[in-house]
Amino acid sequence: MSTHESADQAGTPQYGTAHSAASAAPHYSAAFGSTSLPGSQPVSVQEYDAVLRRLSAAEATRDNMSRQIRGAGEKNRKLVEAITSMRYQVERLRASLSQNVMPPLNSAIVLAVHEGQTMTYEQVADDKTPAEIDTYLDVQVSGRMMRIPVSPLIDLSTLTPGMTVLLNDKTEAVLALDTEPFGDVVTVREVLDEQRVLVDTSSGAQQVARVAGSLDIEQLRTGDAVTLDTRTRMLTSQVPASRSQELVLEEIPDVTYEQIGGLGAQIEQIRDAVELPYLHPEIFERYHLAPPKGILLYGPPGNGKTMIAKAVANSLAARAAALNPGSATRGYFLNIKGPELLDKFVGETERQIRDIFVAAREKAEAGHPVVVFFDEMESLFRMRGSGRSSDIETTIVPQLLAEIDGVESLQNVIVIGATNREDLIDAAVMRPGRLDLKIRINRPDAAGAAEIFGLYLTEDLPLDAAEVAAAGSVRAALTSMIAAATGQLYARTPSTAYAVATVDSSMIVGSSNAATGHLSTHTLYRGDFASGAVIRNIVDRAKKAAIKEQLQALTAAGASGAAEVNGAAGVGIGTRHLLEAVRAEFEDQVDLPPLPDIEDALTVAGVRGRLVSVEPPR
Repeated sequence: MSTHESADQAGTPQYGTAHSAASAAPHYSAAFGSTSLPGSQPVSVQEYDAVLRRLSAAEATRDNMSRQIRGAGEKNRKLVEAITSMRYQVERLRASLSQNVMPPLNSAIVLAVHEGQTMTYEQVADDKTPAEIDTYLDVQVSGRMMRIPVSPLIDLSTLTPGMTVLLNDKTEAVLALDTEPFGDVVTVREVLDEQRVLVDTSSGAQQVARVAGSLDIEQLRTGDAVTLDTRTRMLTSQVPASRSQELVLEEIPDVTYEQIGGLGAQIEQIRDAVELPYLHPEIFERYHLAPPKGILLYGPPGNGKTMIAKAVANSLAARAAALNPGSATRGYFLNIKGPELLDKFVGETERQIRDIFVAAREKAEAGHPVVVFFDEMESLFRMRGSGRSSDIETTIVPQLLAEIDGVESLQNVIVIGATNREDLIDAAVMRPGRLDLKIRINRPDAAGAAEIFGLYLTEDLPLDAAEVAAAGSVRAALTSMIAAATGQLYARTPSTAYAVATVDSSMIVGSSNAATGHLSTHTLYRGDFASGAVIRNIVDRAKKAAIKEQLQALTAAGASGAAEVNGAAGVGIGTRHLLEAVRAEFEDQVDLPPLPDIEDALTVAGVRGRLVSVEPPR
């Protein structure tokens, strides 16, 4: 067997053993022809094996050093984190030590700022001292008045009275802070001059206070709420408008007389009383006739008293703009709901009433017509002496009378009151010279109801196509629907009876029943309790019923038949919807009408006497 055959049989040479070293020499000798590389010294098998061992050891050393380097890097990262944390703790400790060593800074409130100036010979001759000429501040510290120097680091132009400054251990102002907007809330009574204001405190006393630099004295008005720093008697900030001012002052509403139905006579009376004196003041002055100061609108609820007041304000604003084209004249409507002004604190309601008239006079002095509208007037100006637990009306009523009859005129201001119970309002408010004009807003009759129906049933509404075709036009169909609904509402049949009232008229002088004391019964019908609000609700019910029918038809027809359903007969508002709405409107009211409504209906019907009982119709 040759040497090559022995090598092949042994397989791949293994250089880590003596056998591999012994067998490698013939192999390399056969491959290269000698045991040396070209151009180099001959290499023995032992030397080659030693080189391989050294390479293997170097690789192991390299791997070991790589592991050590990685371990050292991780240790270095942890060391950096520890040093950073230690540095942060050292900085905190240093800051804490600095604060403990630094003396505390006292705070002071600036009363006056005096800018310095260069001392002249004339000032020296006048015995002026540096304390009078140098830059300094008059401050208050712990209740004491002091004059202190100012650090050059503070910009003197930023200092104003009322600001807080910090003082170092040498009593020198070193840092300026903002004005504190805190303190007791007081009311401005009068602005005396550029620096002094007379205010009313919560205890009822009056004080003269100075004004901080953060408060613009030119913006202060009588009745404004401001904060008072009791330490310095300085007004520091203005409190936002009171709730009453925010709620009542609004620009003119967009309601017009044309949107009110069934009250033509009352509207004409109001326009004559309110608009003519404003449009032709010179004629009224020539006749020595003063315009009315106020109007009282009374009557059952839901008949348009609030809408009339808004329409008056809108009409006045339109007339004012027409008289002064190009000017910024506009109308204002102060809507006061009586219960909103009631307050548990004594005198607070009176203050809010004063604020309302102050705001009205401010707008009126600028030439703007102002309507002050008191809704639910009986809740505020109730008859004095009628209270059981308290008599707050004994001070609220005189406050209103003082505002109406006060020295300050109410030119361009009209007071309108609305109430459902005029019998509860104090007689002093009702007398001529205050609420001069008293207009009863009655429930609509059949003609008035038809007019109100026409305001809500307009030609742009979807109507039943069959009824429109039968009537010949949309207008004719609407007229027919309105006539049917009105007839049903005012029908006086057993089916439309609503209540039966028993009245004792024996105490009425001149009554035919005075001697016998006979009790009379009177049947009241649906039409006796109709109102604008009821009619609107009837129309809304009819619209909902028509919408429901159309949705049911669309669901039954599916998407393919939607176009046919929308234009088909029976879709839209029809007479049947209105008649059903009239019936449902009254039948859904299970309880009987309130007693005041029944008494009002009897009064309108001409029935006088004491209401004994009310029963549902049989």
